[in-house]
Amino acid sequence: MNALSDIYSRLPDNLDDLPPPPNEAAVQEADYRARHWSSAVPGPLKPGSQEHKQAVAQMFRDTFNPYKPSVINWPKLDPETLKRVTSLPIWDIAVQTEGKARLRMAAYASMIDDPDMKDAISRNAWEENRHKEVLSKLVEAYGIEMAPEPPYIEPSDPEWAYLVTGFSECVDSFFAFGLFKVAQTSGFFPAELIETFEPVMQEECRHILLFANWLAWYRATGPAWRRPWFELKVLAVWFFLVYERIGLARSVDSDGKEHTQDNNFTVTGAQEMTSQDLTLADFMALCLKENDKRFSGYDRRLLRPKLAPNLAKAGLWALRLTGRRPKAEADGVVVPA
Repeated sequence: MNALSDIYSRLPDNLDDLPPPPNEAAVQEADYRARHWSSAVPGPLKPGSQEHKQAVAQMFRDTFNPYKPSVINWPKLDPETLKRVTSLPIWDIAVQTEGKARLRMAAYASMIDDPDMKDAISRNAWEENRHKEVLSKLVEAYGIEMAPEPPYIEPSDPEWAYLVTGFSECVDSFFAFGLFKVAQTSGFFPAELIETFEPVMQEECRHILLFANWLAWYRATGPAWRRPWFELKVLAVWFFLVYERIGLARSVDSDGKEHTQDNNFTVTGAQEMTSQDLTLADFMALCLKENDKRFSGYDRRLLRPKLAPNLAKAGLWALRLTGRRPKAEADGVVVPA
């Protein structure tokens, strides 16, 4: 694979080459389409069937947003807000994660033969590249100090790399949905930045929707002899992800300055973004609510990632047994269980 563009399908290398929106109505329409989609095919969409596979690929094509988050006028931040934003221990790892994701997805897309899944995953790689460019421009706009980016090396095992990225995004996105809502309601991020990153959050929802359905399709269509090895690989990926998230990641720049990055900030960072007394039960309930809202516009017959929501529900159940219920329940609000 000589370049990422080798596997992109009908998408430009540079964000600046995307067509500009003709008017504000087109921007609003594209944003709505990115959040709402249903297949015209009647009946169930069984994983492994042609109908399911084609619906997944069509969903990813039809919900592509050509306008957001490509064109951004970064808002000027007051000194206090700028300090809050730049002090978050996430920017190095966020940029690097998107850089790795684009290459891993591109590498995996280049090795699969099915044209529908190849098209969807290659588009996913392009969108990961867009996220990296957006984050890089934010870092530049606000003068955030970064450690030098490591070289992005094509993985020797593209399937392993794709599984690591996919499962990681499923977990991180679930908690990021809640974290983003905390940042919005607390005023930690100004409204202009919330508006800027809102389409990024929704694209992450589309990405994990694609991954969950690819995984079901792959399991249903793969040869029986290979399935035990594949499930062992999935289990190994989960062990790797747990190990990766223990502790902090540290790197040193060319000036000898250490940069500390929190691999688990989406889970642990909620309290840093609000002055309110946000308990673990409150945060898990919020994540469940935001997760349901993000997926609500897509065809119910498509599979959703289940592990992180199920773990959150189990955690809420355990907390309820100890009397630590979400505050919302005391006010008569029904929280998912």
